Amino acid sequence: MSEGRPGTGDPLERAALEWIAPYWNAEHLVRTRDWLLVLEPGAGLAPRLAALTHDIERHFPGGPAPDPNDPDYPRLHAERSALFVHDWLEGQGAPRGLTADVIRLVAAHEVGGSPDADLLQAADSLSFLEVNAARPAAWVREGRCDVDTARGKLRGMHDRIRWPGARAHADALFERALRRLEEELAGAA
Repeated sequence: MSEGRPGTGDPLERAALEWIAPYWNAEHLVRTRDWLLVLEPGAGLAPRLAALTHDIERHFPGGPAPDPNDPDYPRLHAERSALFVHDWLEGQGAPRGLTADVIRLVAAHEVGGSPDADLLQAADSLSFLEVNAARPAAWVREGRCDVDTARGKLRGMHDRIRWPGARAHADALFERALRRLEEELAGAA
């Protein structure tokens, strides 16, 4: 899936790529890792694994329904992803310290708060704006939110970025995503 891409030399990272491959939004996870390496080329294994797995709970049934209007959803989503990642890493025989670092990052990927968590959050936002830009328009068409909430989701993904140097990438991706939202909604009207 990602052979030849930077950051795929570690066996655990290759195993993570295989684990996430069946997930319907695996491209977002892989691009999050890719953006992480654009922003911080020397990023360690823990942030790379967290990038590859941060949304994995959505692959498994029974989780919280993604709701752009629910302020608790991001926390519930991040916590549930951390549980799945923890179990997967233990099953892989990952060292405890590495597991703890990855879990901490996955649990914080929506809010940041430390240098590595801010890096992951920025990479997640850039990937969302690049790969998942059509999702807010789908939410509007499905009646899950109004147009202002959809715009707000895109704006929120842009504005939450604190990592130095990421804003320049975010500006261009945000403008493109906003244009796409407006075009898709205009075409559906």
